Parts: sequence; structure tokens; C-alpha cells
Amino acid sequence: MSVEDESATEHRHTESTADDTAGTPKLRTENITKQFGRIVAVEDVSLEIHPSEVFALVGDNGAGKSTLMNMLSGVHKPTKGQIYKDGQPVSFDNPSEARNNGIETVYQDLALMDDLDIATNIFMGQFPQTGFGPFRVIDWSETYERAEQIMMDQLGRDLDIKTEVEFLSGGQRQLVAIGRALAFDPDVIILDEPTSALSVDATRLVQNTIDTLADQGITIVIVSHNIESVLQHADRIGVLFQGALVDIKQPAETDIEELNELMTTGTLSSGRLDD
Repeated sequence: MSVEDESATEHRHTESTADDTAGTPKLRTENITKQFGRIVAVEDVSLEIHPSEVFALVGDNGAGKSTLMNMLSGVHKPTKGQIYKDGQPVSFDNPSEARNNGIETVYQDLALMDDLDIATNIFMGQFPQTGFGPFRVIDWSETYERAEQIMMDQLGRDLDIKTEVEFLSGGQRQLVAIGRALAFDPDVIILDEPTSALSVDATRLVQNTIDTLADQGITIVIVSHNIESVLQHADRIGVLFQGALVDIKQPAETDIEELNELMTTGTLSSGRLDD
């Protein structure tokens, strides 16, 4: 990460820290629990995620990260507890209902069509149309124009939108998936392992894009194993252990060793969790 990028990230962290208790949370969970039969995957998790914040969820395998993400994105309904969006209680029966409430999720597999170009992937299933009634057809001119606007204006990347996805780097493919989420005009984007298996350059590209979106007022929730990455780019980090939220840390007040200890034991060696 360049000195300029690092300074910008630190500045955003400072602003978020100052404002992180002000106003209505963008997302709030109140004692949400998810059981699958007798297995409790997430138990009594209460947290607040603030507007324009980059909030990271970390935890070991089986800690409950994916289950919590899936409740926020409408894949699973909580067994008990309540989710709030902009201060209002919400309940999602499916991801479409979460989308209608401004929440988009980019999953780790990205689900892109390699033999189709960037613009087509961004608007797959939701193409702009022209015409009337039964004579409506895809408006390809608007499709490419809007795709270019998303890539340039929101993501700040000059990619040829007619390039087939199979020719893109890992980082660029992640940007296309994020662009597809942006096409629904969300105010919350959940990113599932956004830098997994990416090169250093591709990781930097995705990290800088996350910062760009947060600066535009979009709330970002990252589910990640990449502790080094979230320390650099998250405003706050929630640590899950065996389905419970054991702590929330600000990057300036923790490090890799402490987060790893919380992830693997659920507590600190001092036997006390910092507030």
C-alpha cells in the first residue's frame, strides 16, 4: 500500500472512530441467534454497524461468520432476535428482500460468467430495457453506458467494459462482482472473503476499492480470514468465537497476535476482554 493510500485509510479510521457512536446505526442486531436443529451456530449476537463504516467480521472456521452474514443478507432467518436497518426492524425471507432494503452481498465464488463481458455480467438478469409492453428488449446502449459509469464513477477503474471476464485478473473479477452489486444501488454491501487467494497487487486493488466505496457513503461489511488486510482497512473489527461475539476492536488498539488469540480462545491471556 502506498503512503498516500495508507494516509487516506488512517484518516478515514480517525473520522469513523470520532463518529462511531453518533446517529442511527445503518445495521443493528439485537440478540440474534441461529440454530440448525440442536446446533447453535450464532448465539445472542448484538452489534451496531454505522453508516459509511468498514466493519470486519473475523473468526476461526466454524465461528459463525458465514451464518451471521447469511442472516444479514436474507439467506437465513434468525431463530430469535431482531435485525434493524436504519433504526427500523426488518425481516428477510430471502436475499431479494434484503436487496429491496438496500443490502447487497458479494459471495466468495463471485458467480461470474467467464465467456461474457464486464457490462453483461454487471447487469445479468436486470438489463435496462427499451420499448413497450411485450415488445420490450434489452437496451444495450444504456447497458454499456451504465456499466461504464459504475466502473469509472463509483469504482474509479478504467476497464474496457466489453472485455470478457475470463481475461481479467482476480482483483478485476472482484471489481466486476462489486459492480454488479452496485447496479442495485445498495447502501450496504457485504463482502465474503473479498481478498481470498488474490495476489498482492489484486488485494491492494480490492482494498482501495473498499475504501472508495466507504468514502461514497456505502457501509461495507467484510467477512474475512485476512487479519492483516482488515487491520489496514477496517474501521472496527468484530471477533466471533464459537458463535458468540467476544469483542469489537479498533485497528489502532489491537494487532494480529491479539486478534488471533481472541479468534482461537475467545479471550485474552490476561483473562479480561478490553471494552
